[in-house]
Amino acid sequence: MGQPPVCRLMDYGKYVYRLAKDRKQKSHQPQLKEVKFRPKIDEHDYAFKLNHIKRFLDQGHMVKATIMFRGREIVHPELGRGILKRVQGDLEEGTFRIDSHPAMQGRQMHMVLTPKRD
Repeated sequence: MGQPPVCRLMDYGKYVYRLAKDRKQKSHQPQLKEVKFRPKIDEHDYAFKLNHIKRFLDQGHMVKATIMFRGREIVHPELGRGILKRVQGDLEEGTFRIDSHPAMQGRQMHMVLTPKRD
């Protein structure tokens, strides 16, 4: 006996839909995630937010670290700059790149981190 030809009957519309769905899932758009700090942040809160930053960078997202100043805290911008420098030091070297260094904008200080591509 010979090998009979094997064919499969399928719904073409369903096939095209599944192809489009698979293509859509594979494309990943990095987002800008923001993590907010205060100048008087406690150690546990700092560690908690640092873990969020690490997770966002591992997922391929950009991270905007923001220091929010209220009231008379604005006269001590060096406290905010110190926290942002500490964030840089606590993250693993080589896993991120600094897009914008710490800069004041009104009552907030920002720094943008992006994950390094291999």
